[in-house]
Amino acid sequence: MKTLPSIELLGSSYIEIHYQRPHQQEMHHISCAKDADEILRKYINPKQLDLRECFWVILLTNANRVLSVSEISQGTSRGVLTNPKYIFQLALLTNASAIIVAHNHPSGNLNFSKRDISETKKIKRLATLMDITLLDHIIITSESFVSMAEEDEL
Repeated sequence: MKTLPSIELLGSSYIEIHYQRPHQQEMHHISCAKDADEILRKYINPKQLDLRECFWVILLTNANRVLSVSEISQGTSRGVLTNPKYIFQLALLTNASAIIVAHNHPSGNLNFSKRDISETKKIKRLATLMDITLLDHIIITSESFVSMAEEDEL
């Protein structure tokens, strides 16, 4: 077998993806923003909600069953980076059909900032290109939450 010159000179890497979804009976179902908020609060550290902004993604099947909840990044008390590349790496690795993104506001303010809205539009545009549905962007505080989908901001 003849090898390509680039492989001989640079070596090669072999990538193989393995993923096993959770068992069907163990997967939570999300049908509304309240469900997503409840799932998030099971996985996140509540002691961090009033300290610094964090950004999470909930990865879902086509039937809106939770594949995984992952923290994307931690920020400061004033903001957090969304890191779309990491969001979509996880979505592709888990074969997610849909995602819900979320972040917290340590101030307790449940209003969407201009940056929240622009970052959500960016994530939605990228999701559409990858045939992944962005179902919602939720902002949570230690007391409550607000949903962009329910507020017609998505």
